[in-house]
Amino acid sequence: MDPLLNEALKRGNPVVFFDVAIGGAPAGRIKLELFKKDCPKTVENFRQFCTGEYRKSDLPVGYKGCSFHRVIKDFMVQGGDFLKGDGTGRISIYGDKFPDENFIHKHTEAGLLSMANSGPGSNGCQFFLTCAPCDWLDGKHVVFGKLLDPASLLLLRKMESVPVGPNSKPKLAITITECGEL
Repeated sequence: MDPLLNEALKRGNPVVFFDVAIGGAPAGRIKLELFKKDCPKTVENFRQFCTGEYRKSDLPVGYKGCSFHRVIKDFMVQGGDFLKGDGTGRISIYGDKFPDENFIHKHTEAGLLSMANSGPGSNGCQFFLTCAPCDWLDGKHVVFGKLLDPASLLLLRKMESVPVGPNSKPKLAITITECGEL
């Protein structure tokens, strides 16, 4: 077993994955350790969208097939809007939105997983991965996970380097082709 995965699981933290394609070509796998002890509600929301456990009208709802719709080099890569695909869709396993759980973890480095929102208490399905420290987001966005390994960080670097057009939309689709829990 992967030692980093094993350590995360020993800490009681779930590990989820995204298989990512860039421009339709497989680009690799992102593995994410989720901070279950510190952010249980946020983690469960994200985890269920990764596994497809959450169902609406008896159909699985989640990140499989979803695109990263916003890329800002040296800042972040944002995705998770599987409703509209443009950053305006929002849903959570708790309803439309749910409150900020806490701000224990800070945006101190590249590779952190944080909730995207439109203001206090407006968390849903959208998230972002940091590409650099971004302390101005502390106290505004809930950090609830991190990249598990160097290969995941390398893939994030590839994703943040995709050329963008208006509204920071990638010119090549960055898509989650498969996702789940390890």
